[in-house]
Amino acid sequence: MTIKRIVLGIEYDGSPYQGWQTQPHGRTVQDVLEAALKRFAKYEILTVCAGRTDAGVHAVEQVVHFDTELEREMYSWVNGVNSFLPSNIVVRWAKALTLDSDNQAFFHSRFSAFSRTYHYLLYNNPVRSSLWAGRAGWFFRPLNLDLMQNAAQYLLGEQDFTVFRAAACQAKSPVKHIYEVKLRQQGDLIVFTLRANAFLHHMVRNIVGSLIFVGTERREPEWIKMLIESKDRSLSAPTFMPDGLYLARVEYDPIWGLPLQIDENLPYTLKLV
Repeated sequence: MTIKRIVLGIEYDGSPYQGWQTQPHGRTVQDVLEAALKRFAKYEILTVCAGRTDAGVHAVEQVVHFDTELEREMYSWVNGVNSFLPSNIVVRWAKALTLDSDNQAFFHSRFSAFSRTYHYLLYNNPVRSSLWAGRAGWFFRPLNLDLMQNAAQYLLGEQDFTVFRAAACQAKSPVKHIYEVKLRQQGDLIVFTLRANAFLHHMVRNIVGSLIFVGTERREPEWIKMLIESKDRSLSAPTFMPDGLYLARVEYDPIWGLPLQIDENLPYTLKLV
């Protein structure tokens, strides 16, 4: 039998889960997905993802892969697995890549990715929202968007982001390359969008927290530059809540022919234009 590497695009609401990565208690997105795959395939399947999201963090399009000898049409991997998944996790698409004679494939959901994009959705209003609970972070003081946009420019480029790195981060190097940072506001909602080659543990949430400090006018935009140069985590803002964080897109070489989403819109009425 020919072994295939199956690649899936996964969307999920991370609110009820303790993150992506499998845990003994089984309350993670990976645990629930692999349980559904096992029911569909009739044997255990282990998955590898593009980026391990934390507890409460969502995904517009997480990318995972696994190897199998099972012969199924791609629509069966989508519809069949979805029939065993709860409503807050869904397989959006599937793609098969044939392995070579040594059962090797050059594609890897994590290591073949050349960029990741995250959105952070912030509800900025004096009173918290029940409708955005679990879907957006909340900050009650007014924010100066212009100051935050000016501060965000100091994040661009290849830099040592130790100051925004969690103590438990397992990355080999704190040096990452941020390609783009955008802030947009629609009414009471502010969307932070960051695209980089990779991110450190809690990096986006730590950046958002520090940009909010600037937005309150408690710090000047240049403070972000000073933080990065200091490499001292204790000087930056506390890690912001996970509720508004979304893994929006993982980019790969088009040679793989993955049916990735064209845009990075959040799965709500909010459109990022």
